[in-house]
Amino acid sequence: MRYLIVGCGRVGSALAKLLDADGSEVIVVDENPTAFKRLGTNFRGHVVVGTGIDYDVLKRAGASTADGFVAVTDGDNRNIMAALIAQRMFKIERVVCRIYDPPRGQMYRELGIQTVVPTTVGAKLIRDTLLQAPWDPVHTFDFGKVTSLSATVPASEAGKSIGEIERPGRIRVAAIRREKSGVMVASNDLVLEEGDQINAIVAPEAISEFAKMFAGCSPEAVNA
Repeated sequence: MRYLIVGCGRVGSALAKLLDADGSEVIVVDENPTAFKRLGTNFRGHVVVGTGIDYDVLKRAGASTADGFVAVTDGDNRNIMAALIAQRMFKIERVVCRIYDPPRGQMYRELGIQTVVPTTVGAKLIRDTLLQAPWDPVHTFDFGKVTSLSATVPASEAGKSIGEIERPGRIRVAAIRREKSGVMVASNDLVLEEGDQINAIVAPEAISEFAKMFAGCSPEAVNA
């Protein structure tokens, strides 16, 4: 795979090194030549000096044959413009753009550009870390709209079926890990046993309810 990254700051350089270590071909564009020092001596990719909002610079960097494009400069406007050029002019299918302003991030997602909003992602991760005592957050999807959580079934919930603990549109159990049986895909009639580990997709407004079921906590205690 061939990836083009605009911006060689801390995020851009770290991403470039990760993709390079995975065996991908990586090209990094930055206006400041000294920024490429962050890539280290083991980086096997290519670097191009120039701005990511210049069509000719991106063409010279190989945008016409790139499989993916990432814009992570320190300016929202530059990232948006670079992403639009990559998407509209070079027809790159996988375009990711870092946006610091959450409302703008949502707007450009609706235009078909995948945006990463550090403000929102960071807040969701901190929230999950604060609330992780009774369960373990596994992953968040679409910037926290739903979260994958794992929990151990206590005695109070043992004997209930999956259908009894699920909440339509709020809590959906995906899989169960049982010591003797291993991992099983959840079904509505599967009866929980104490010590089972469950994985569930939970909406934000149902996290407290989920915690109450699997930790005996009140919603007030979870939200404190």
